[in-house]
Amino acid sequence: MNYESDVYWNRGASHSINQDSLILLQALTSQGRVLMAVICDGMGGMDMGECASGYLVEELVTWFYDGLLDAIGKKKALWIIRRCTERKIYQIQSRMQRYADRRSLEMGTTLSMLVLWEKKYMLWHIGDSRIYHLRSGLIGKESQRKVHLLTNDHADDKGRLYKCVGNFGYFVPDFKMGSIKKGEAFLLCSDGFRNKMGIEEIGEVLAPENMTEDKIRKRLREIGEAVLRRGERDDLSAVYVKVCK
Repeated sequence: MNYESDVYWNRGASHSINQDSLILLQALTSQGRVLMAVICDGMGGMDMGECASGYLVEELVTWFYDGLLDAIGKKKALWIIRRCTERKIYQIQSRMQRYADRRSLEMGTTLSMLVLWEKKYMLWHIGDSRIYHLRSGLIGKESQRKVHLLTNDHADDKGRLYKCVGNFGYFVPDFKMGSIKKGEAFLLCSDGFRNKMGIEEIGEVLAPENMTEDKIRKRLREIGEAVLRRGERDDLSAVYVKVCK
């Protein structure tokens, strides 16, 4: 499989710095092309949200090259890849907890992580950033059937997180696995990017039909500008990946 992809990253009006972090990585292996995309939204009501999200993605970059690609190259079973990934997340959380405890800080970040490998996807998720699966087809009334939310929000009715990666103990991330086909797409985004954008609009603006990297970049920017005009103040981050032949 090959992919068309791009990212969007914008500091909102409520922070002096962007507390979101993201990565988009690809590598060609003997077992096929592997892509990993991650969105981490640092918790703004706590200390050093940008450090929490930044540290998590830096560690996951290392894991992509030293752990994930090695496991795929050795033809490890998917359940082993899942177990090793969750062990890595646990190690990151433990180090973050020790760092925060020594400095009397409260640190936390969401994690939405997607791995595409040939005809499969795997995702790990904690928090209220999201991953959507988009399929080609009709939009409008049919859009909700073409856009599927793959993740659950770990937040209460007031938007307060009750699960994160941070110094509040370890939470086993939600895990999901499925198949992918040519012409489908995935959107990873922080809550600021989608708070004021309904699923119907996502399905219409980001429908995978005829999407190129130039169009992906343009559409993500248009959504960002639209939600800012609607009054969104939080940081905005998104990664869009379309599956090609």
